[in-house]
Amino acid sequence: MNTSAAVELRKTALNSVHRRLGAKMVNFGGWDMPLEYSGIIAEHQAVRTRAGLFDVSHMGELEIRGPGALQLLQWVSCNNAAKLNVGQAHYSGLMTSRGTFVDDLLVHKISDTHYLLCVNAGNQDGDFQHIVANNKFDAGLENAGSRYSQLAIQGPHAAEILQKLTPAPLDTIRYYHFTFGKVGGVDCLIARTGYTGEDGFEIYFAPEYSDRLWTDLMQAGESAGMIPCGLGARNTLRLEAGMCLYGHEIDDTTTPWEAGLAWICKMEKAPFLGSDTLAQQKQAGLPRKLIGFEMLDKRIGRDGYPVLITGHEAGRVTSGCPAPFLKKNIGMAYVPSNENTVGAEIEIGIRGQAAPARIVALPFYKRPQ
Repeated sequence: MNTSAAVELRKTALNSVHRRLGAKMVNFGGWDMPLEYSGIIAEHQAVRTRAGLFDVSHMGELEIRGPGALQLLQWVSCNNAAKLNVGQAHYSGLMTSRGTFVDDLLVHKISDTHYLLCVNAGNQDGDFQHIVANNKFDAGLENAGSRYSQLAIQGPHAAEILQKLTPAPLDTIRYYHFTFGKVGGVDCLIARTGYTGEDGFEIYFAPEYSDRLWTDLMQAGESAGMIPCGLGARNTLRLEAGMCLYGHEIDDTTTPWEAGLAWICKMEKAPFLGSDTLAQQKQAGLPRKLIGFEMLDKRIGRDGYPVLITGHEAGRVTSGCPAPFLKKNIGMAYVPSNENTVGAEIEIGIRGQAAPARIVALPFYKRPQ
């Protein structure tokens, strides 16, 4: 007899709001989260053409403080945090000693001795323990997720919608920069970041203001056609934009070189966790590379399907789905490094049949400037 009790899902402060709106809820990394409200395609198109509002309060927040904060960050992550100015953020990898990913994360420099890290929901506690285990510096680490809710306003009309609620001059916040200011009278960190390939903002604030800010933002966005969006559209949007997802394109078996993330791996700041292995792999050559592909018929190459080259299995699809805005079926996969030529035809194994596909350059979608 199974005596283990069912694990209760964690809930964001907006859980009751999502249920009241009729969202389809799913277990995502141990959190009860909205997959969709009006439908993934409608929500995806809203973000590409107007605006969408996402509850991303499940994301984890870690804070590093102290005189050795930068040294700790430089040791455990692969990007060069020494290049950040106060009020600037960057994308980075939290590394293992093997040069692979514990997680991917956003690093925000609040001051010379204070950094806010935004990490993946299911990895927050593991990330915290990993950094603590590698903390040989004069720095303290706080697992601060319970102190934050986070909303993402994404799409071409995001700035004009958010500007209605804040005196902060949003047009002066450059991409991957942030400021502190009030939104709807609530103290927030306002970052021009996102995971959709569109312009937009992610705002961090105390959870007790979640209902109020959600309502204020939805009202401010009504005339612009903003709608609530779930994790389904967030996934199709990030895939169109060629962005990696932890557990799919990157994990503790993947290096930045293989994942096409050399731009976040700054070897000049070595040593850092895994830098020796990364140097060796770069010199020896990569066994595999991440590619983008588009299907050449109406079938969909989904996550986990085999990639066939000259009839032989050469890799697996890491992410694959329809791309609602591009009106194609797309995906990403790892293939041998000598088989990753853009334009080359490959096949995806779908229920025992070989479906034709073509390797294409990443990202699939770039927003108009």
